[in-house]
Amino acid sequence: MCGIIGYTGEKSGLDIVLQGLEALEYRGYDSAGLAVIENGEGKVFKQVGRVAGLRQVVNGQELAAHLAIGHTRWATHGRVTIQNAHPQVNSEQTIFVVHNGIIENFGELRDKLVANGYTFISETDTEVVPNLIDFYLKQLDSFKAAFEAALNDIHGAYSIVAISAHDPETLYAARLSSPLVIGVGENENFLASDPSAIIEHTKKVIYLEDYDVAVITKSDVKIHNLKQNTTPEPKVELIDYDNEEALLGDFPNFMFKEITETPAAIRSASLGRALADKNLVKLGGLESVIGQLKYIDRIVIVAMGTSYYAGLVGEYLIEELAGIPVEVQLASEFNYRNEPFSRSTALLAISQSGETADTIAALKKVEDYGVLRLGIVNAVGSTIARMTDAGVYCHAGPEKAVASTKAFIAQVTVLMLIALNLSKGRSKRFKPLLEELDVLPAKAQAILDQVENIKNIAEKYADYRDFLFIGRHNSFPAALEGALKLKEISYMHAEGYAAGEMKHGPLAMIDENFPTFAIATNSPLLDKTLSNIQEIRARKGPVVALATEGNESIKELCDDVIYIPNTEPETQPILQVIAMQLFAYYIAMKRGYDVDRPRNLAKSVTVE
Repeated sequence: MCGIIGYTGEKSGLDIVLQGLEALEYRGYDSAGLAVIENGEGKVFKQVGRVAGLRQVVNGQELAAHLAIGHTRWATHGRVTIQNAHPQVNSEQTIFVVHNGIIENFGELRDKLVANGYTFISETDTEVVPNLIDFYLKQLDSFKAAFEAALNDIHGAYSIVAISAHDPETLYAARLSSPLVIGVGENENFLASDPSAIIEHTKKVIYLEDYDVAVITKSDVKIHNLKQNTTPEPKVELIDYDNEEALLGDFPNFMFKEITETPAAIRSASLGRALADKNLVKLGGLESVIGQLKYIDRIVIVAMGTSYYAGLVGEYLIEELAGIPVEVQLASEFNYRNEPFSRSTALLAISQSGETADTIAALKKVEDYGVLRLGIVNAVGSTIARMTDAGVYCHAGPEKAVASTKAFIAQVTVLMLIALNLSKGRSKRFKPLLEELDVLPAKAQAILDQVENIKNIAEKYADYRDFLFIGRHNSFPAALEGALKLKEISYMHAEGYAAGEMKHGPLAMIDENFPTFAIATNSPLLDKTLSNIQEIRARKGPVVALATEGNESIKELCDDVIYIPNTEPETQPILQVIAMQLFAYYIAMKRGYDVDRPRNLAKSVTVE
């Protein structure tokens, strides 16, 4: 979602903040801004649109400011305007604030401040923060005290960073359910919502926890936890992040680059874990809870978006390979349910970023239940990685396109490994699947090698308005993910459906203007899927089929066919989704859209 960057040190804060904002562009945003303090005076620059536009506004400014903050905004409260962009300032133009999250009681706070003579010029919830700090600064003896007093009044989820014209060397920061990380340097310190914004400068970081308030100068970091009223010693960690992987190189965009990295994502997720020669699955991230896992008789998977669909594939894998009942719930719905939950139930949270607000809330909900909390995340050191009792990293590397591709593939691969691990080798599918994971990257590459054919087919369908994706068994969640990819990046209406549901409603929509993408790869249910295709064709619906290599007869039923290599039934969704990612990608490119930054969407959804 929104991005934050801050700097205090001896270099040009303006340059560092602009670079940091550019590094955060992948998160999704609609406006950008920054503030600097120089010679006791604050200066604010804002622009609607890309950071490149903000850079043009700033160009020519000769500012040697050593304190700066910046922000990329994704609109929640208020329209996309320069006035509503961050930083927001107090009425006297001396306090500057950037903020991720939502202040739920901003209306009440705003009324209180207006009654005390404060004026507001934006439609944002954020503008109450600098004015509230100012309100308390007139009563208290320090900016830190005023900052904390303001935080005590605020309800909601946030990461907030403030600077003051009267304190030209200090960043003030606070976190509650929205990520913030401090970068530690030599005679300089950094602050960001995402390590990618500061990785060019340091790999030493301090992760802030909920209710932490940080006071950061160029030479010191002090933390106070408001909830516990403690002053924890900052814990400096080294982040494992290869910045080269996050560069675009010769690729046309990050989405295509990341789709081409899916074979490597499968390999990285399996490396050192799927040991076919030893007939063993070794998951170091779960070793600390092996004793507890023996007594688990139910698993609840919570996730959102693409991660939710990965969880649905995982439900089939864990139930069929390990024999453990699984439920998959949208974290946003799970948070507000009141269901029975025993200590023999494990909660498994899946999130690419590890910062998804609803999924974090699901983990918090069961904090006092005494249940095992597990995680599957891609981002090392993220909030979910630190909240859970144990988990498995995806090791997919940086993913910068908003629509998840290789991270989904890695998540499903990890779920396969967890299912095999929980089966304790008892499943007759154990050995065949371990062997298949060894060759799966090559099969993924075989799909990438036919991009021209997939492109030619996809471009034929770029002018349609609607699309239906159908599949059976574990191809059903793959169909849901295929539909999501198409709607995310092409803005085409797309629905995923279980193929057996066709007669129960969706068939009414089918005509010559409503094409279907049918997942018809080899399986015991293939004949039933072919019957569904017949029903669609009888109603003049165009059909694109995704089939297994060697199935020539399906060409007689369908308008177009995309082939994937033969693979084990359990690994089919991985290859199916790669093909559908390419299909969606080429439709979006034909329609002329920015596939890396689809409208209205953000990479990491850090508010409910």
